[in-house]
Amino acid sequence: MNRIKTYLLLRQVEIHNANAFSSPLTIGFPAMTAWLGAMHALERKLRQHEALSGIRLKKLAVSCHDFDLQTYKGPGDYVNSVIITANPLRKKGASFERPPFIEEARVHLNVSLLIEIDGLMPGDFPIFEEKVTEALERMKIAGGDVLGFSPIQDAIHLTSTRHSRILLVDEKNEEDKRRAIRSLMPGYVLIERRQLLQQRQEELNHQDTLQAMLALLALHYEYDDEHDTWNVQPRKEKGWLVPIVTGFKGLTPLGHVANQRDASTLHRFAEPVLTLGEFKMAHRFDCVDDMMWQYHYDEDKGLYVCVNEQMESDEEVKGED
Repeated sequence: MNRIKTYLLLRQVEIHNANAFSSPLTIGFPAMTAWLGAMHALERKLRQHEALSGIRLKKLAVSCHDFDLQTYKGPGDYVNSVIITANPLRKKGASFERPPFIEEARVHLNVSLLIEIDGLMPGDFPIFEEKVTEALERMKIAGGDVLGFSPIQDAIHLTSTRHSRILLVDEKNEEDKRRAIRSLMPGYVLIERRQLLQQRQEELNHQDTLQAMLALLALHYEYDDEHDTWNVQPRKEKGWLVPIVTGFKGLTPLGHVANQRDASTLHRFAEPVLTLGEFKMAHRFDCVDDMMWQYHYDEDKGLYVCVNEQMESDEEVKGED
């Protein structure tokens, strides 16, 4: 069994106006389906080249370095407002007016991506690097424009991970694994904490999934009579816990509906799968696979989801109730 894994490291990817509405209930970091979708789109572009027709981009880790959500909270405001562009303007007589708007939450991001590659031969490294650069310059990620990224350097035998490059990692070599993990620093890597959500549901006698999640995420304040102040009480669970969207759950059987866009493809209605995630500093990981996400399809439960390697199991993925 080959113990050498090949990774594509994309450093400091600047993304402008990415979609921050990942579900009807959440706003913030783009859904994992957006990141794995970008990886899949990149694979399809690369496979169009004859020398790269056999490659597969299998898994992906996302490390966030900078996050600028386009919202505004004025003095005395209780909630944040979404900053919208309200375009295109609608012509009215000799002038223009703002159209009826639908809130489109946007975020500017700086991330690093670590993508596991299968089927890439050493002799194809130069053409692979060239085609990745060409594809990224024309791609969108999570609906946002790629403004730039650290240039890909041909540095297989060097140890520096300051720039984008191909990484060869020996799974039996601890220094190789640490180098791959450090390549995502400084930043927060998003992982799945579905098991924690399931444990809380069991503690609450299998209460509604959303209620169990709110119990984990809610901040509680306690009033101090002596000092006339409100103090935040520490959460029971440590870590930067956040709600995340990891895919979709089918609501109807596969079939055809009237006026569907593609008459040759089976259709079904679906809803987002909402679960619990955690942002964790990259240096706190001991294994590269603990950071990686991949696609998972459960035909019996109608689930089309992205799973974190360390959480992948036969346990039920929790969806919105």
